[in-house]
Amino acid sequence: MSAHSMYTLRARFKKDIVAEFLPPARKSSRVIIICGGMPCVPSKKELLSFWAKKGFWVFYPRFRGTWESGGEFLKKSPHEDILDIINELPKGFIDLWGKAHYQVKPSKLYLIGSSFGGPAALLASRDKRVTKTVVVSSITDTPAMKHSKAEPLGWLYTIVQGAFGEAYRCPKKNWNKLSKGFFYNPTKHIHELDGSKIIFIHAQDDQSVACKPVQQFAKKINAAIILLKKGGHLSASITAQPRFYKAIQKFFRA
Repeated sequence: MSAHSMYTLRARFKKDIVAEFLPPARKSSRVIIICGGMPCVPSKKELLSFWAKKGFWVFYPRFRGTWESGGEFLKKSPHEDILDIINELPKGFIDLWGKAHYQVKPSKLYLIGSSFGGPAALLASRDKRVTKTVVVSSITDTPAMKHSKAEPLGWLYTIVQGAFGEAYRCPKKNWNKLSKGFFYNPTKHIHELDGSKIIFIHAQDDQSVACKPVQQFAKKINAAIILLKKGGHLSASITAQPRFYKAIQKFFRA
């Protein structure tokens, strides 16, 4: 059986960051890094397989201090974990299952961020090595999450600690930085973002991340946005659906 059908591969970057990954089905130097939401059980084998079959190297890292990765969650901004991986790819990394050594010098580098991972994708998109960025149900103003209808910040911390335990190793002082506005907050860096590199996908009935502020954010940076009337809080997996894949493919090529 091939690695694609059995399991995703795994690598460790910068000592702490564990990422699932798959090589492309055909020779390619195009790369996708998926910045996942939180809290979630990291299970995106189908999505990784989908993009790998389309000819991309695909990486799905666990932010520092979460799941298999070492460190402390939110000690550093999660977007720095993404930049650390981008820095490491050309230097080489090892598949921890089979001990194969890989080295990738991306010809194109794409980020897909969803929900809490959206700010990581948006903030990392400022790096000139990032070609394009897709954000799904993304947070754009972290302090505003205090007033989220479905997942307000205070409530969410209790859930993360109680329901996920050691999967998220996050001292309260780290979590509290989210509501201050200076940390992991795309709105703080809105004038540094290049809207032509970014496309938003958002549902108007999203109760976790309100749609209207995201629309306004997209308009301010002159970014494209795909709006759905219904769909609730969407996940990155939506990018594999034919309608969205087609739009994203067109956006990647533009």
